[in-house]
Amino acid sequence: MQCTGDRLAGSQTGVAPASPLTSGFSARSPTGIEALKAQAQRQLADQDEKGVAWSDSGYVFTKESGEPWHPQMVSRAFEQALVAAKLPRIRLHDLRHTHATLALQAGIHPKVVSERLGHATIAITLDTYSHAIPAMQEEEAALIAGLVFADTQSSD
Repeated sequence: MQCTGDRLAGSQTGVAPASPLTSGFSARSPTGIEALKAQAQRQLADQDEKGVAWSDSGYVFTKESGEPWHPQMVSRAFEQALVAAKLPRIRLHDLRHTHATLALQAGIHPKVVSERLGHATIAITLDTYSHAIPAMQEEEAALIAGLVFADTQSSD
């Protein structure tokens, strides 16, 4: 299941996903799975209530009629939630960048992050997010130096 604004397969505008990975199902946290199950129950209740008036759009998060929300409405609701929670104002799309940056900083392999983002190649992920981890270069240099100079340092 894709996030609000995305169909289960393809984007809201009907354009095919950026890569085959985009239409796949990636691992979710137990909390996320429970939230999606609760949403599915709400959607089934809405569908039962509307009957033939239900619009089967294929979206995960819809209006009570089954019709998709306009992306601008979703962004507006997100902004209102930030204000209510007294959190800094960010764009909804910034959550994607935050997730990727935090995942890489936590040491999650870039290939896994790339797959979760639906990037066609790991190169896209590394080109986009490697700057967010300035210590990466220093850590890698230290690891390589440790391997190269391990024998010379132990003989001193």
